[in-house]
Amino acid sequence: MSTDALLRFGAASAVIFAVVVTVEGATRPGYRATYHMGSELELGSRGWVQRVNFALLSAGLAAVATGVQRTIDAPIGAGLLWLAALAVLVAAVFAPDPVRGYPPEASTQTAHSVTNHARLHDFTGPLVAVALLGACVAVAPQLAGWWATYTWATAGVGLVFTVGATAAYLRDTPFVGLVQRVLMGAYLLWITVLSLHLTTR
Repeated sequence: MSTDALLRFGAASAVIFAVVVTVEGATRPGYRATYHMGSELELGSRGWVQRVNFALLSAGLAAVATGVQRTIDAPIGAGLLWLAALAVLVAAVFAPDPVRGYPPEASTQTAHSVTNHARLHDFTGPLVAVALLGACVAVAPQLAGWWATYTWATAGVGLVFTVGATAAYLRDTPFVGLVQRVLMGAYLLWITVLSLHLTTR
């Protein structure tokens, strides 16, 4: 595929991911978007939708990583985007356990009965957040003007909300899902607009 096609595919995958998470989160019985994490959409009878959504985003991140590698001198940034793509793919394959009352038809797992696939899944969220934060830091110096400022700002927002999401998750606060969505939205927006910007270089 051409570089422009890869970058456009990456931008589209980020938009599609956000739309699917929003629609699925608003229409699933027993699911509260402000409380439940996006990954928990992998559970229940419609869980396959979110699994496919994760797989599509993984392919899109890989496409953006290739596009970054071809257009700007940021090999570390491209490598970290590849790492994020791999982590998202692992999240697609290994679903979390039922948790915090979702899905309604499943019994909630206790802290002593967490499955191995859930442990693998739980590791991917922080890994994606750190990889995308690092990608922003690595790519920003290779951009000019507003684009550099925007990328540094995304890194700052990502750092703050990564810490916030971690604290909210550990404390099981009622707005943990909302914090995660702000974090996810900031990075998805950056991926989208950066990809489209790089098609003009």
